[in-house]
Parts: sequence; C-alpha cells; structure tokens
Amino acid sequence: MKSTLIIAAAVALTACGSGKTSTETSTSETVTPADELIARMDSVVKSGQFYFGHHDDTAYGHTWRYVPGNSDVKAVTGKYPGLMNWDLGLIEVDSARNLDGVPFEFIAAEISAQNERGGVNAISWHPLNPQSRGNSWDVSTAPLHSLATDSALSDTIDLWIGRAAEFIASLKDSEGRSIPVIFRPWHENSGSWFWWGAGSSTPEEYIALWHRTREIFDSKGVDNVVWAYSPDKDLTREQYFATYPGDEYVDILGTDIYHFDGENGVGQYTDRVKAQMPFVVEEAQKRGKLAALTETGCEGLPVTDWYTRVLMPAIDGLPLAYVCVWRNAIESEKPQHFYVPYPGHPSENDFRKFAETSGAVFIK
Repeated sequence: MKSTLIIAAAVALTACGSGKTSTETSTSETVTPADELIARMDSVVKSGQFYFGHHDDTAYGHTWRYVPGNSDVKAVTGKYPGLMNWDLGLIEVDSARNLDGVPFEFIAAEISAQNERGGVNAISWHPLNPQSRGNSWDVSTAPLHSLATDSALSDTIDLWIGRAAEFIASLKDSEGRSIPVIFRPWHENSGSWFWWGAGSSTPEEYIALWHRTREIFDSKGVDNVVWAYSPDKDLTREQYFATYPGDEYVDILGTDIYHFDGENGVGQYTDRVKAQMPFVVEEAQKRGKLAALTETGCEGLPVTDWYTRVLMPAIDGLPLAYVCVWRNAIESEKPQHFYVPYPGHPSENDFRKFAETSGAVFIK
C-alpha cells in the first residue's frame, strides 16, 4: 500500500499511500482498493467536508434491533451516516458473532450495502486477551511482555490476526470486487485500559505488534485496508509519536477524544480537541497522511445542542477525513448509552442542523 500522497491516473484524484512522494510515483502503478478509498477521502477533505461516522449504525438503535434499512441517524436526518464503524471483537476465536452480539455475516452484508450507497466503512477490533482469555479490558496479564519468547502465545496472536485479515479480505461488492475499509487496530493504546495499552506494554512492544499485524495482512495479499493509528487524548506531540508504527505502516493519523461530565465538561472537551487535533493534522499533512477524529461523542447527549455548540466549534478549521461517534445501544440494555439522537430525543433539531450546516457527509 502507498502511504504518502500520490497521483493515480486510474482514480484521477490525489491519494495517500506508502513511502513514496508524488514525484516518485508512476501513474502506471497499480491502484489498490485502499488507494481508491484514500483518494475519495482526500477529495472530501479538499472540498472542506468530512465523513460523519456512527458505530453499528444499521445493526440496532435506541429501540430496535436488525430492522432492514433502519438507522437512528437516518430516522432523524433522512440520510445514513457517510461512514459506518464495525467491530471485529471475537473474530479471533472464530465466533459467528462479535462482542456485541452482531453476526459477522450481517456486518459483511452491511459493509457491502454501505459501500454500494457510496459510503465508507471503518473497522475497529476489541480482541480477547490472548494470555488470560479475558476481554480486551482484562489487564490482569500483559501478553506483549511475553510475545517475543512464548512460542504458543506468538502462534495464537498470529492465528488471531490472520482471522481478522481473512475476514477483511473476504469483503466483496456485488460484482466480486474487494471493498476498501479503514482498519483501526490496537486503538487507544496510550491509555491503560486495554491489554495492548501503555500499562501493559512498552512502546517497542506495541510497535512490534503493529508491524506483526501489517506483515500478516501483507502476507495474505490484503490490499483493501487503509490503516488508522488512534491513540487517546491528552498527549503531547512527543507522546503521540512514541508508539507510532512508522509512515510506511499508517495512512490515517487519528485520535479518540470523548466528552465527559455533561455541561460541566464542555470546556474540557473543547480544550482537549484543540490541544491535540491541530498537531495531529499538521503531522498528517507533513507526512502525506489523512487526519481523523476517530472516536468521539457525548454519551446520552445531556448537552442537547452538543453537535452545533460543542463539536462544530471544537473541530472548526481542521481538515479531517472523518469524525466518528460511538453506538446507540438498545434502551432496555443500556438506557443512556447512545451518541446520536433518536426520534423524540431533545437533540433531534440540533442534529439535523449539524447535518445540514457542518459540512459533514451523510448519504442516502
């Protein structure tokens, strides 16, 4: 994959890809599905827009589950989000459903549907702890400390990464062409809540895990992945790049920043975005990459004009490829765990205004 800005005659757009400058890239070079997606996102950035994303958008919503064509975003705005995020948690153990119970067959079908309507798909991954077999948040053991010396653990990790690669490689459109997706593995690593995070790994171990992941994907010929790196909030430039895998391994520089504490947290959220995202954007541009606010949101939307009064000013002037908020869980299971308004919520009008005025890309 190419990881710096290139000119590809086949797509007639500027794109980002791997290690070469645009002057070194021949227009006859093969353009991969990933290159095409990068070119499309770069074109959106250059137009002053960004894709709006929502996790598990068509799988379930505040009061429904698996209703064909349904979406809380669409129910409020009349359109689907321009980007949908999906998670591969439990693909590593060959489960039929992911960690939130969504069938992988459903995910594959919805990725195809989103692609057909002209939207973008992103994939995160919350794998089990390969040592304890607890979930991603189980930090009772630190497998990366042992990975270089424990052959059984090494084999397990390789098998798990291989299964993720095979699922992504299997994603095809109605004509059998590979569907490009953003893949964002080992996210929020600057925090200590995941087994691959700062409390359970050294920067060198984390970078080695990323390289290992990329090598396994490459060995399987996967060419439909746009790679996104996304540490968490409150980092200096030096801290952000302490675990950076390298320009040849990354296409999108991202950050996960959430809004906490309702109205009291408005200033903190804005300050966090403005402290980190400008240097992420600057470094992305310098390195020929895209930049994104890879996860964000205000759980339960207690700030009912959050989208127009908080998010829009926080990202104003930042050339971002996408901004993705988290999921809308079913009310009976997690009543306040939602990040976009559903019909009847007090934030409906504000979200519609955001969709109409922010430059965010939604699709029919």
